[in-house]
Amino acid sequence: MSLLSAKQVTKRFGGLTAVSELDFELEEGSIASVIGPNGAGKTTFFNCLTGFFHVDEGSITFDGRPIHTLRPDEVAHYGISRTYQNIRLFASMTAIENILVGQHNHMHATWMGAIVRTPAQRREERAAHVEALRLLDFVGLSGRGDSLAVKLPYGDQRRLEVARALANKPRLLLLDEPTAGMNPSETHQMTELFRQLRDDLGITVLLIEHEMRVVMDISEKITVLDYGRKIAEGTPAEIQKNQLVIEAYLGRATAPDEAGPADPVGPTEEDEALPPSDRGPSGSMT
Repeated sequence: MSLLSAKQVTKRFGGLTAVSELDFELEEGSIASVIGPNGAGKTTFFNCLTGFFHVDEGSITFDGRPIHTLRPDEVAHYGISRTYQNIRLFASMTAIENILVGQHNHMHATWMGAIVRTPAQRREERAAHVEALRLLDFVGLSGRGDSLAVKLPYGDQRRLEVARALANKPRLLLLDEPTAGMNPSETHQMTELFRQLRDDLGITVLLIEHEMRVVMDISEKITVLDYGRKIAEGTPAEIQKNQLVIEAYLGRATAPDEAGPADPVGPTEEDEALPPSDRGPSGSMT
């Protein structure tokens, strides 16, 4: 059964088409990946799924409900959480405070209750604190609750961002480059955490990832984007052998009349945060 369905999704920025007529299905309880070279439209697609961008054409449904016209907070309320390509923790807050912020959608106390400190307000705060401690333990940060987010090692900040996303009690978790900048040991630990999200918590996982070893190891289905279009979809074994995917990552020698569309889409917003020297091919399929 499809938990998430995108039909003919198109997103434009002026004259650039970042995502073009994309069809995508995600089965409940699965782990899937979206890959492609830099500027392929991956993060744009995530932003459409989470309400940061509204699609220009097409539709997106989650558990049978249309979500492509909703605000980000409304999408989160339905049960979709995400992490970001660039870590977006509240640096001056502690780890546990970051997770408490993530529980906001499920808190019921009123502003008056917060001022008066009613028994219901205090009970809810205690329950939220217990849940935050549980999530810290789940992601491997037990005992780090009072540490400022900015003081945590890089890998722990990535884990904390996952914990904050889990605080929303999602059915679907979108992970944008979750192992970026990690060493091999940290990457392996994060990959095991992704499996736990599905196996222990029943959360469907969709990730954007440039580390091909992670993608091939953990994904049940891989969707490949290039210039905003889906060029391939299948199992890891099928994707590794797909000639279009190999060409998208490694390039090919083409004569001028074989160069493809006359006006290919340039980099999308997922590259705008990078300095020019950091933009370019994302690596091989090894």
